[in-house]
This record gives sequence, structure tokens and C-alpha cells, in this order.
Amino acid sequence: LFEKKRSSTYGATGGLRLLLIFFALEGVIGPRLSLFGWLHFPLPPVWLRVPILLGLALLLVRFVAGLKLSEIGLYRWREWSATEKSYFVQVFLIANVVFSVLFADRLRIILAEPHLLSRAWTVFLPYLLWGFYQEVVYRGILQTELVRRWGSLRGILVSNSLYTFGPLHFYHFSHTHPALPVFVGIFAIGLFFGLLFRSSGNLWMVAIFHGIGNSY
Repeated sequence: LFEKKRSSTYGATGGLRLLLIFFALEGVIGPRLSLFGWLHFPLPPVWLRVPILLGLALLLVRFVAGLKLSEIGLYRWREWSATEKSYFVQVFLIANVVFSVLFADRLRIILAEPHLLSRAWTVFLPYLLWGFYQEVVYRGILQTELVRRWGSLRGILVSNSLYTFGPLHFYHFSHTHPALPVFVGIFAIGLFFGLLFRSSGNLWMVAIFHGIGNSY
């Protein structure tokens, strides 16, 4: 039901820079942060680290790749179609109702805590932004360029495979037993986000949906 996806307007140079940005974020910066954590070196708190990573990703797209953020799917609300707005509002409301029911007991405990605002600032918001960051990197940056190069099928499958088995979730190989069900779930959810992004061209939707899931 979504309108025809807006086609990418950037060229090969911009595309190559997008891939280099992806490699820098997920192949260099991300693993180094994980390594510091494993070695018990002090890291900035998550409420500071995640916004910095997200801001860095957006700045690199804008000033290194030389692309407008709309070219990776971050359109202004007034540019959304009526279908996009309707779909977003419905899923946003339904998701929050479902998660609130599933986690009702835990949410009641959290809401009764004296430092509720502090928890929202240091936990809920950073993990909302963490989901947003993942979608910017793997769908907005990587999938956009791979689809431009190889077409929808290969572009979505390769980008989602890197999302599932790459640096972001690689720790499940050693920390989760059995790991296969986890990877199946990650791949399925990532595939849904990839298809939704490809169909709508709207990165805001998948980023916020992902962030909501991370937060809960």
C-alpha cells in the first residue's frame, strides 16, 4: 500500500563513501568499544555513548558522504504519505500496548521506583536511540547502497546477513547457547525491517519501531 519508493539520487562516489562509513562504524569503532568492555576498560556510560554514535553516523552521512539525510530515508513528517503516517501511528500504539501487557509486572516495579526519571534518561532513551542507530547503519546506510548496486533481493539479504551475523550480534556465538534460535529471530526481525524500509523508503518508521523493542 505504500507509494512507490523514492529512488536514490546519489552516484557511485557517494555510494562508496557510504560503504566506508559503514566499515568505519561497525568494523572499527564498534569492535573497539566491545574490546574495551571485555578488557574491563572504562567506557562512557550508555546514555552518553549511544547518542554520540548516532550523531557521528548522521554527521558522516551528511558531511563525508555528502548526502542529504532524506537520501537514506530520514524525511520530514510533512513529506510522509498518508499511508506512512497511518501505518506508523497504528504500529506505534499497538506495539506499546502489547509490550505494556507482556511486561506489566516489571513495569509496575519500575514505575514504583523513586528514581523513575533517572531510569528513563539512562536506560529507556539510550536503548531507543540504540535501535535507531542500528537502523541508520544497517538499513539507511548499508542496505540503501547495496540495493542501489545489486537490486532489492541481494541488497536486502546481504545487508540483513551482516546485521545478523556481523559485529553487532557476533557475541551470541560465544555467549548464547543454543545460538541458532537467537540468530533466526534476529534475521527474521531484520528481514521485516529491511522489507518495510524498502517498500516505504521511510527510515524513521523502522528506526522508531526497532527502538521501541530495544527499550522494552
